[in-house]
Amino acid sequence: MVAAGVGVLAVGVGAFLAYGGLGPTGTPRHQMTVWVQASQFGQTVGTLEGDAARVTTAVAQHEDIGVIHTICGVLLTDAQSANGNLPTPNSQLTDTLSVAYTLEYEAGNDCYSGGTTGTALLEKSARERSRAHAQLVRALALVEQVVGRSVPTTTTTEPGGGGLF
Repeated sequence: MVAAGVGVLAVGVGAFLAYGGLGPTGTPRHQMTVWVQASQFGQTVGTLEGDAARVTTAVAQHEDIGVIHTICGVLLTDAQSANGNLPTPNSQLTDTLSVAYTLEYEAGNDCYSGGTTGTALLEKSARERSRAHAQLVRALALVEQVVGRSVPTTTTTEPGGGGLF
């Protein structure tokens, strides 16, 4: 319970500092750059994309129920965690990410409930992951449009590869 409270406090302090204390300051580019760094946006996208790929692989390989539950549960948890980084300094980006994170959450939940057989829930989860991927690609493009540079993700760069963020 104490750890959860400390985590919430840390997120609140981070948001307070990221937005200059009393609200967003600076140009839209500056605000977005600060948000991308504070939220670890590139890493978040990379994590969700990796989670979704692991679900696809596990389902295709007919892994046992324990593996499926674990992998789907991780996707669900990571999507829920990512949602905690909203809102962004850009309402269009916030809306896009909200849809993406909701789809990833639902995909994890449907996958978890679907088990290991080719059920309708596993098919629904696959469609949700595909739609979430499209929204994440759109979100990355929106950020690039605002900051003028692409955001590296763990799916597009080598770890420790440097870059703007």
